[in-house]
Order: sequence, then C-alpha cells, then structure tokens
Amino acid sequence: QVDLVESGGGLVQPGGSLRLSCEASGRVRYIDAMGWYRQAPGKQRELVATVTFRGSSNYADSVKGRFTISSIFADNAKNTVTLQMNSLKPEDTTVYYCNAVTKWGPIEAPASAAYWGQGTQVTVSS
Repeated sequence: QVDLVESGGGLVQPGGSLRLSCEASGRVRYIDAMGWYRQAPGKQRELVATVTFRGSSNYADSVKGRFTISSIFADNAKNTVTLQMNSLKPEDTTVYYCNAVTKWGPIEAPASAAYWGQGTQVTVSS
C-alpha cells in the first residue's frame, strides 16, 4: 500500500506559476515511477508528466516547456514528486492527481499497482 498526500494548487492569473507537491509513504521502496495527471469534468484523466526512479521523465505535449517535474526516490523514506507549473493558461484549469506506480517480482514479468492522491484543484483565471 502506498499513500499519497498532495499539496499546492489554488488560484493564479494567466501567465502565473504554481507548484504541486506529492509525498508518498508506505511501501515506497517498490515505487517505480511517480507523476501527475489531470482530469476535467466529463473528460478522461490525462497524463501531465511522469518521472521514473531512473530519472526518465515524460511530458504531455501541451505542457512541454512550461511544466517541470522533479522527484526524490528514497527506499527507506518518503518519496516526493513536485510539479513546477509556469506560464499557466486558463486551459490548465482542472483537478490534478498525483500518481505512483509500484512494481515487484521477477524482472521479466513484474506485478504492478497504481495509486492515486485525492486530487488538488488548479484554477487559472483573471
């Protein structure tokens, strides 16, 4: 079991910045990747940015150059992932969710599980 606690978010004017943070606790030594997703009402949850414990990151095209993901992976402590969001646009307004993926078992065919935070609202408006 992995518990995720998010912080950050809120209201910002277009062009402004916000930082989202997520702290993972529990079976953190099995965490393979962490990231952020977002979901607007009536739409599917979509990837914003992810990072693996090996340091490989991935971004949605819509946020490349504006958002930066960073992380701390620690086997025996709390893992954290941070999303620095700059040059925010009104279309970035929605609920953002922290995600963690754990993997265990044989390398050839590992088992995996996904965990989600409770979500944090980001509103970009003048």
